[in-house]
Amino acid sequence: MKTILVTGSAGFIGAALVERLLDRQEVASIVGLDNLNGYYDPALKEYRLRRIEEHYSSLIAGSTRNLQYRFIKGDITDRELVDRLFAEHKFDIVVNLAAQAGVRYSIENPDAYIQSNMIGFYNILEACRHNPVEHLVYASSSSVYGGNKKVPFSTDDRVDNPVSLYAATKKSNELFAHCYSKLYDIPTTGLRFFTVYGPAGRPDMAYFGFTNKLLAGKTIQIYNYGNCRRDFTYVDDIVEGIVRVMAKAPERKKGEDGLPIPPYAVYNIGGGQPENLLDFVNILQEELLRAGVLPQDYDFEAHKELVPMQPGDVPVTYADASALERDFGFTPKTTLREGLRKFAEWYREYYRTA
Repeated sequence: MKTILVTGSAGFIGAALVERLLDRQEVASIVGLDNLNGYYDPALKEYRLRRIEEHYSSLIAGSTRNLQYRFIKGDITDRELVDRLFAEHKFDIVVNLAAQAGVRYSIENPDAYIQSNMIGFYNILEACRHNPVEHLVYASSSSVYGGNKKVPFSTDDRVDNPVSLYAATKKSNELFAHCYSKLYDIPTTGLRFFTVYGPAGRPDMAYFGFTNKLLAGKTIQIYNYGNCRRDFTYVDDIVEGIVRVMAKAPERKKGEDGLPIPPYAVYNIGGGQPENLLDFVNILQEELLRAGVLPQDYDFEAHKELVPMQPGDVPVTYADASALERDFGFTPKTTLREGLRKFAEWYREYYRTA
């Protein structure tokens, strides 16, 4: 039976992961940690936390299962808090999803990224060092591939040319993790997520922001004149990948020189089907009409503007996820239409626009 820490547990991926983990019989206890910052509407984070609590309550009602769930409002940059939690709970598995997200925001607010993504992650690594864990899984990002021209992006590719501070901090996480795996024999796995989307997502993501603007009668800007291509990955597929990776830590073993080989791994999680941004927008508008979020006579053409590429953006992100399939038997399967349909239906319900 496992005791698990999920940082960033009120976030988009973190909350979905906690819900999934609550259903797993081998899980005895989950601690969720999140600072509930104001990067986007905290009400959405509170909604996710309520949904987790409701799910947890329904699972333990009338059940003999000794399942524990606890949420703590706190920050991974708080070294004392992190150390105390590790000492108290003796975590078997840690999933670090807490991070300051967003590429464009990193250009305007660099301090937030250094604090959360670097100092916060360092605190997690130190806690794992002094309170040994079976496995540390952490969120990296497809942004580490920067301006690489070769696609699909492979974890074997060089990632030395980040085009945003956000990307640089995520690559730093991978370097930190490798160092701690080497020095202290801590099994670590980094996951490079590719453009995650779905219900209860982040409002700063394109599909969510587009919907808000269209509903308000504003114009949406489509970057690189619609020629960007993204490997959109539905949140449930991301969570499935995390759960599988959590259960299989890199093996601790020694090399020919008798020294430990770092128990370290990095995987892409992406659908492997890059979608043109204009096609994405067309599917989104069709699903918003179908769900009744927007009226049937909505004039989309009057609310679209094609604009140049923005600083920090890259034209194509596209995952080679063959290693994930090889080692864990999993490849994301949710189609863009399926995923955007679920988002549109959730949006209608959450904002009661129907």
